[in-house]
Amino acid sequence: MSLRDSDRAIVERELGRQITKAEATLFENLWSEHCAYRSSRPLLSAFTSEGEDVVVGPGDDAAVVALPSGDGDGGDEGERDEIYVTLGIESHNHPSYVDPFDGAATGVGGIVRDTLSMGAYPIALADSLYFGDFDREHSRYLFEGVVEGISHYGNCIGVPTVGGSVCFHPDYEGNPLVNVACVGLLSPERLVTAEAQQVGNKLVLVGNATGRDGLGGASFASEDLAEDAETEDRPAVQVGDPYAEKLLIECNEALLDEGLVVAARDLGAAGLGGASSELVAKGGLGARIELDRVHQREPNMNALEILLAESQERMCYEVRPEDVERVRAVAERFDLGCSVIGEVTEGNYVCTFEGETVVDVPAEFLADGAPMNDLDATEPPEPAVDRPDPDLAEAVEAVVASPNTASKRWVYRQYDHEVGIRTAVRPGDDAALLAIREVGKGLALSAGADPNWTSTAPYEGARAVAFENATNLAAKGARPLAAVDCLNGGNPEKPEVYGGFRGIVDGLADMCATLSVPVVGGNVSLYNDSATGPIPPTPTLAMVGVSESYDAPPAAVAGEGTLLAIGDSGGRLGGSEYLAQVGGSDRFPTLSQNPAAVVDALADVATQKGTLAVHDVSHGGLAVTLAEMLGRDAGVSASVESMVELFDETPGRAIVETTDPSAVAERFDGVAAVSEIGEATEDGRLDLDVGGETVAYDHEEIRDLRDVLVRELE
Repeated sequence: MSLRDSDRAIVERELGRQITKAEATLFENLWSEHCAYRSSRPLLSAFTSEGEDVVVGPGDDAAVVALPSGDGDGGDEGERDEIYVTLGIESHNHPSYVDPFDGAATGVGGIVRDTLSMGAYPIALADSLYFGDFDREHSRYLFEGVVEGISHYGNCIGVPTVGGSVCFHPDYEGNPLVNVACVGLLSPERLVTAEAQQVGNKLVLVGNATGRDGLGGASFASEDLAEDAETEDRPAVQVGDPYAEKLLIECNEALLDEGLVVAARDLGAAGLGGASSELVAKGGLGARIELDRVHQREPNMNALEILLAESQERMCYEVRPEDVERVRAVAERFDLGCSVIGEVTEGNYVCTFEGETVVDVPAEFLADGAPMNDLDATEPPEPAVDRPDPDLAEAVEAVVASPNTASKRWVYRQYDHEVGIRTAVRPGDDAALLAIREVGKGLALSAGADPNWTSTAPYEGARAVAFENATNLAAKGARPLAAVDCLNGGNPEKPEVYGGFRGIVDGLADMCATLSVPVVGGNVSLYNDSATGPIPPTPTLAMVGVSESYDAPPAAVAGEGTLLAIGDSGGRLGGSEYLAQVGGSDRFPTLSQNPAAVVDALADVATQKGTLAVHDVSHGGLAVTLAEMLGRDAGVSASVESMVELFDETPGRAIVETTDPSAVAERFDGVAAVSEIGEATEDGRLDLDVGGETVAYDHEEIRDLRDVLVRELE
């Protein structure tokens, strides 16, 4: 890509002169869709980002919310001890197609550094991954490479990957999605932001040396993938070094311990030029940077390369002049490079190289001056109602053995999900649960989306994604606190693509507002389009919730209680894995009229004394939920009226195994339906009665059906 003629005209009119080559390339990257959100920003005002616990909302490297303790040490005024939680999410979609290992690995590194720049220590990762059909060789190649990249980087830096999701859909064949979320912790006094504070402070670059990798990464992420992208665009993909990242994590902690950081920004999209200009622009200030001072790992680098390379494991700090030498000493202790590259000024953002001024522009104009796009949007049509009538056993086995609903054990067993000794509920459950011992709370984390839902009905499907993530938290006894989103779409210049994208934005925003969950930050990734066509509109949501303890009911039955189905069925199959497997179409289910009350009630039920197990109903419907609840010596015997009831994926529902059904019914009285569908057994079998037709499977048969990833990849 190069700077658009129309954008060049705007810039030169503003500056009153012709722009330099370095300025043109800098504007090309910072005014790209990836950085400036030119097509999405007009829509993002739909989100509610404020709340009593929100400390830092959208616009910084990561969001910050307060996690209050239960007791605190305050007096009558209700003072309470606090710890802050950071939330961030980013996409590394195009790079992961070109180089799945490094593309995914550097996505992890980037979101971890976003966490560092707020003054936080990273404690958990969640990755949401989307690929083409599992039976395609290229999809498996990308899948295996991405998982390997995530596991390698996360394991090496010692941050556990505790959750996420994996989806396969034919429309990701030419453009997979890799969305990674990170959660961090900090005490209030350690909070820093990416906003420059004081004229005369120094700008210090700490971390790996700068090379030529990742050049033009921001503009590369703002255009459709070409058929030859895997070879031609490889220079735009960054190369990660997790061992340097681990050193940077600990160095960042040491700098914060000594109070040496005034403001910070991770070097991500558009490299040094992006990080340093955005840092000073947010403070309404300028900078003077000498590019010659940047520590480099390759000879003869020119100004453009130094300015825009996206070499990894680097941070830009604002530092008081009297603290510079101490920062240098700390960096040296961790064997990291350190360069004093310039200072904060009152004027323009100025970069020099070999004595020549190569950039001299207003920082705020560079960071925020890009004009927004006014695009046409076409609403997607409603699907027809065409429900097939397959054999019950064939339908159950097809859905339970689908790669979308099958066990993801092959994925998460490659991740170190217990490092840091906070993981109380491990991957494979509805949500992860982390022990925040500092305040005696549990922090639950759920992340994901469902392209079947949002390709069927973008608006309602996105509402369902938010409701589903909140239900996952409630199933572990947690109440939602805040969320971040990663909004993925195809080429927005296509009206049908932009219409679908607008639908997922509005749907996600509306349901989060209904649930009183502030969306405190996020990421937008458009132009996920290729020769195979656009991706489905994909609103990945990462949501955290708070529980009063680190304990949570398991998803697997104990074999001792009554099985209750909680929640209102939407009575439709649109967007279901059932239709994806057996064919046909249907409208999307109608969601609950009071989702916030459902989530609140389910969180209460999860902590009741008589509750033995809780598992949400979503992908694959009751058929998959019940299959997942089996244990070797604990089974399920259940009856439903129809195939629709068995495979309906309406979110906001759960199966509860309880020894006190009346307590569950009492809590849900006036909130949602509660019906007894069977009982847990001690034989490890799944026995289903669907309108009088029966099927039965033992534990080994269900395990074999659900182990399709292990079977096909090993």
